[in-house]
Amino acid sequence: MNILKYILFFLPFSLLAQVTSIEKDSTEVTFIVVEGDSIPKTAIDLDEVMLLHKLKFSSKADRIRYLVLRRKTIKVYPYAKMAAERLDSLTKTLQTMTKKRQRKRYTKKVQKYIEGEFSDELKKLTRTEGQILVKLIHRQTGRTAFDLVKELRNGWRAFWYNTTANVFDIKLKKEFDPWNEKEDYLIEDILQRNFQSGRLERQKSALDIDFYELTNKWVYNKTTKE
Repeated sequence: MNILKYILFFLPFSLLAQVTSIEKDSTEVTFIVVEGDSIPKTAIDLDEVMLLHKLKFSSKADRIRYLVLRRKTIKVYPYAKMAAERLDSLTKTLQTMTKKRQRKRYTKKVQKYIEGEFSDELKKLTRTEGQILVKLIHRQTGRTAFDLVKELRNGWRAFWYNTTANVFDIKLKKEFDPWNEKEDYLIEDILQRNFQSGRLERQKSALDIDFYELTNKWVYNKTTKE
């Protein structure tokens, strides 16, 4: 695939506002002068920006499906991001607790907080939005929604959550699999483009995802993955 991998860089605006000059001494070491302080640097640390391929659709129907998927993905991603943040915070706090009763009480408190703050919004999701959310939760946490419910509540409740969700065509055990599922690749494509534009706040995935390898497969029909 003839795509450049890494590389539009920029200086943070806060640093640019403070840089008064860039100088070199006789040894060719670069000094960045920041508000009167000379900071020796042999290179400037820059952020990596991914260059994405141009979107092409084989038909108007494919374009419409992509746009619908984009709208739904953008809508539910913040909830998946929140779930990952809460899980990380919960895990770190639980590691400081030694008593089982204390851990159980704190877990229940977090769970009630999440349900109380977001349940009304989540109830408004459509079936397809709910399923996308389930897959994105797996992308961001590395665990399925079913496993999280089982871990944070109990196995019996997880079973009933899964049974109830199945009635509405939402599978809580569903994983995010962009390598084998075309829709999941398109979701990843949507995420990368909206991270790039700043519409969505980037959060590192818990999964090992190589977007260029995925694009090779789904767009250019090439693969190096064994």
